[in-house]
Amino acid sequence: MTNEFAFDYDLLRELTETSGAPGYEDRVRAVVRREFDGIVDEVRTDAMGNVVGTVHGDADYEVAVAAHMDEIGFMVRHVDEDGFLALDALGGWDPRVLKAQRVTVHAEADDLTGVIGSVPPHLLDDDDEDERGVEDVHVDLGLPAEEANERVAVGDLVTMEQTTTRVGEHVTGKALDDRVCLFAMLEAAKRVDDPDVTVHFCATVQEELGIRGASALGVDLDPDLAVALDVTVAQDVPAVEKEADYVTELGEGAAVKLKDGSVVTTPKVHRRMRSVAERREIPHQTEILPSGGTDTAGFQNTHGAKPVGAISVPTRYLHTVTESVHGDDVATAIDLLAAFLDTETGEHDYRL
Repeated sequence: MTNEFAFDYDLLRELTETSGAPGYEDRVRAVVRREFDGIVDEVRTDAMGNVVGTVHGDADYEVAVAAHMDEIGFMVRHVDEDGFLALDALGGWDPRVLKAQRVTVHAEADDLTGVIGSVPPHLLDDDDEDERGVEDVHVDLGLPAEEANERVAVGDLVTMEQTTTRVGEHVTGKALDDRVCLFAMLEAAKRVDDPDVTVHFCATVQEELGIRGASALGVDLDPDLAVALDVTVAQDVPAVEKEADYVTELGEGAAVKLKDGSVVTTPKVHRRMRSVAERREIPHQTEILPSGGTDTAGFQNTHGAKPVGAISVPTRYLHTVTESVHGDDVATAIDLLAAFLDTETGEHDYRL
């Protein structure tokens, strides 16, 4: 890969560095609405905060494309008498990755930087750290106790503080789950010109808390076909038994999902995706993810049976602040989604 990525890296960096915990995706939503301006025919936001940008087509057939805006984060559950913050998790955290990290506390008046404390190894028994959970984490704001209690309240949001940067051919940072796919959806939307079918580009909320936003849209939109975008596991790293735990590899192209822990995608949909990729010579791989759910499931059966498919971006180090994707895989995800939508006429029979 050359020094420049084949996509708008600055927009991807903005999306990943913007904070948006589940249920509080306001800042990301503002970026999405800005990017929709001029490229869709209609934009609307629902009571949950899902954003839908619609491009109208001629056929009486509707496709929903979804990528979620939220990132895993926390909510302040207590401010103690010494000014330290106790947290409640919003999404799936591994406590081991939280030690000695910076966070942003989104207080009512302003954002505050804090650090997650870590007990020095000099004071630990061998098994102490292994038994610590998210409920044992504390945030140190570096403020006097009285000031901390005045500026932070129970219910304030906390997100990880991290910049996005290039590392060789990769992009690394926080919240690539799922902002890299949100980015891919926005970039593909810019290529959709006079489609045969109506396409709803959906930036969803609260995926990390159980696919909540997409499930609501499955009812509200009631599309004829749904395609979701999310990251997936790339386990091509040392200390992982590749043959036993194989899912995807970085640099091999976007992944066409066959199943995850929440959905089995419609065979005729994923076969057409692969056929489009082969005809357009778009590098791709297939994905079978043993556990974990995606917005795909939110559309499959929430308002009657629907054909569904999904495109995934292989990602290393998921649910950490160093999530990493390959630039070529991002580009192929955009290409594949745009090509799939470009060839959707509403006449494909996805029934089994």
